Amino acid sequence: MQVDFYQLTRDPAEKVLPFIAQRVLDDKGRLLIVSDDSAQLDAISSSLWTAKADSFLAHAKSGEGDDTLQPILLSDQIDAPNGARFVAFADGNWRPVEQDFDRIFYLFPPSHTDNARSAWRNLGESVERRYWKQDGGKWMQGP
Repeated sequence: MQVDFYQLTRDPAEKVLPFIAQRVLDDKGRLLIVSDDSAQLDAISSSLWTAKADSFLAHAKSGEGDDTLQPILLSDQIDAPNGARFVAFADGNWRPVEQDFDRIFYLFPPSHTDNARSAWRNLGESVERRYWKQDGGKWMQGP
């Protein structure tokens, strides 16, 4: 498993997630986006519709249709009825992961840096970790 830590210093999660989601879909994957904040899930949903002028990223909120059919599922639970092998924690809160995902995207604002450090330290030895930070308009992999 790989965990990518994205420190959000410039853009909020709803601006970053459409690009992550597009990459997952381009690789024929499915994505679960998790947040305990329903307003944030609404903002992410809106962003997935409007991030690209010429298209949208198909998605739904959990329970608003057939969850198993959704390439991108938005939820407040770490359960992937859509068969997602990728999960994004959008609200800055780390969660213990019992389901087997290939990759976790952990997006956190500076106010959650201590949570991110704790999660980093507590991951097992077999987990590959990457840290990403915004440098102007680009994402740079940190040390």
